[in-house]
Amino acid sequence: MRLSQFLAKTLRDDPAEAETANHRLMLRTGMIQQIAAGVYSYAPLALRSLAKVETIVREEMNAAGGQEVKLPALQPRELWVQTGRDAAFGPDLLRLKDRRERDLVIAPTHEEAVTLLVKQHLQSYRDLPQLVYQIQTKFRDEPRPRGGLVRVREFDMKDAYSFDADAESLDETYQRMVQAYRNIFRRCGIPAVMIEADSGAIGGKDSHEFIMPTEIGEDTFIQCPDCGYAANAERAAFQRPPAPAGEPLPVEEVHTPGLTTIAELVNFLSVTPEQTLKAVFYVADGEMVFVSVRGDLEVNEVKLKRLLGANDLHYATDEEVEAAGLVAGSASAVGLTGVKSVADESVHVGANFVVGANRRDWHLLNANTPRDFVPDLVGDIALAEAGHRCLQCGGEFIAERGVEVGHVFKLGTFFSEALNATFLSPEGSLQPAIMGCYGIGIGRLLAATIEHNRDERGMRLPPNVSPFQVYLAALNAEDAAVAEAADGVYRALTDAGFETLYDDRAESAGVKFNDADLFGFPVRVVVSPRNLRQGVAEVKRRDADSAHLVSLEDTAATVKGLLAELVALLAE
Repeated sequence: MRLSQFLAKTLRDDPAEAETANHRLMLRTGMIQQIAAGVYSYAPLALRSLAKVETIVREEMNAAGGQEVKLPALQPRELWVQTGRDAAFGPDLLRLKDRRERDLVIAPTHEEAVTLLVKQHLQSYRDLPQLVYQIQTKFRDEPRPRGGLVRVREFDMKDAYSFDADAESLDETYQRMVQAYRNIFRRCGIPAVMIEADSGAIGGKDSHEFIMPTEIGEDTFIQCPDCGYAANAERAAFQRPPAPAGEPLPVEEVHTPGLTTIAELVNFLSVTPEQTLKAVFYVADGEMVFVSVRGDLEVNEVKLKRLLGANDLHYATDEEVEAAGLVAGSASAVGLTGVKSVADESVHVGANFVVGANRRDWHLLNANTPRDFVPDLVGDIALAEAGHRCLQCGGEFIAERGVEVGHVFKLGTFFSEALNATFLSPEGSLQPAIMGCYGIGIGRLLAATIEHNRDERGMRLPPNVSPFQVYLAALNAEDAAVAEAADGVYRALTDAGFETLYDDRAESAGVKFNDADLFGFPVRVVVSPRNLRQGVAEVKRRDADSAHLVSLEDTAATVKGLLAELVALLAE
């Protein structure tokens, strides 16, 4: 393809709306164009890379035993009501009515539809296992689209679904998919850490995310460097830090005028944060929830939502707090009535806590459970942070930020039971199929690849993902001899099967070199008047400091060798 005819115009300066390096580079190279918040058009340069990512995904899914299908994006809402996910997805789910006033949804994921499809072909255990997948455009009404293709409202996704007869078979499928994901990320040239994760609105039991560590990430994950435990901060379990313990002391009231925060109480009463209990007010599915957590910890809303089994959870407003009769800044579960009380398990680590007295400007000393209050629910609802201790080995956690590039779930039998996808077991009884779900965002994976494979000059894309393998620049292209030689090199490269973008524009050498680095194709070939006098071309890997001078006839062979080197690096 000649660049003079290609639908691509590069920008010299960074666009003001670019939030991240990958977003900036995709805009500067003309790969994408935003037409609404979280909605993008893809120019040929982006589409070529997305097609390559899809090819990698398809090859690995097929190698893992997957069969490609296509499921409808438009689905009856009643199907989602039947599984309860109409409420679980909340406002993220795009809903509409057709001309006959029938309720429809535009699917963000396809568990319901795929269960109905496989159900039609499922009779006995001999029909299992099954693994199907699709690559399709999805729609989610994201409240905060950001980072270019990292978080969008319309996106291409590979979603796969497995159906097995028993837990052991599901384990085998799950591990096969985990390995397929590792292969995909390796071939895209990005590191990915597998961590424990929350299943969210997808539901299910075991769940793991693949996270690419990066400072631009919106997810925080926790790692134990001693034993290798890793989990999303929303999921991570940890040892509660020790706190002063002892026999319960008599409860005392203490006047705390104007003191409403843990920091103020700690300073006023000369105690440590772990000797206090903070109160946090939430509304879960319309019900007020009073949460108690030790003063040195924070509430993890994902854990709390999971413990409550709630679809909607939000901080209580001042009006909701007042209507419930709670005293903000001086509240506790001691003597609490008429409100659901939930506590983190940290209330059992320590003793004689400082808590609110449920009247303004007063607190209580020496509150203990179960003597002074008994929560309705106690569980792990605290946020794990760097410095906390690992439950498995006692090692000290470190925290990193990252972007989720893949997610795998063990769904169990939730959908197969709800939609009656059963099979006849060897014993002759009807059993629900055991399901798994495996997702990768294609656009997000491309964005992550660009984010990881770049430098200060532009992209440095691996051959497996780069839109073109070779950038061929003709310097002084208006010179007939240069144009003739560059045309010959272009023919040789394309005849050899190399995807080549031929920069035949009447631009300066500086512009062409800058664009070559910005595009970041694996290999750059330059034909110039100076080199032509020696009968050579300049061939350079994008990630190398120096170039090779090779005869024009040997250009294609040299390119082949350099690309082979880069592919070999991905296999390491």
